[in-house]
Amino acid sequence: MLMPKRVKRRKVFRGRMKGKATRGNIITRGEYGIIATDPCWITSNQIEAARIAMTRYIKRGGKVWINIFPHKPVTKKPAETRMGSGKGSPEYWVAVVKPGRLLFEINGVKEEVAREALRLASHKLPCGTKIVSKEESEALAIGNKEE
Repeated sequence: MLMPKRVKRRKVFRGRMKGKATRGNIITRGEYGIIATDPCWITSNQIEAARIAMTRYIKRGGKVWINIFPHKPVTKKPAETRMGSGKGSPEYWVAVVKPGRLLFEINGVKEEVAREALRLASHKLPCGTKIVSKEESEALAIGNKEE
């Protein structure tokens, strides 16, 4: 699973997912990609499941890029524990995703193969997604800047 090698702080606040993604919203390396339409936390397990779904479908042809990384630790207290006694220990890692953020890119395969691979990957993710081509992603990013 993806997780940082080392972090400055072991436990962090939950934070907010306000607004739209201003960075990481344009396809730069591939031809097609998945863009998030809702704000969400994507766990390292979900990222890995989506990656496996894509690479299995394209049968190791083409190339896949993962554009998100789980930097945020999520803590959890043990079951049947009384209130108080501090914050729980880190359980898993999440990537904070805002609407408009590019999640995965794919290149080196035909359009219908790429779209089907991205569709299979989107079923593994907890938020709403949209499959876009390079031109569409640039148009969407310009549209977000004007708003």
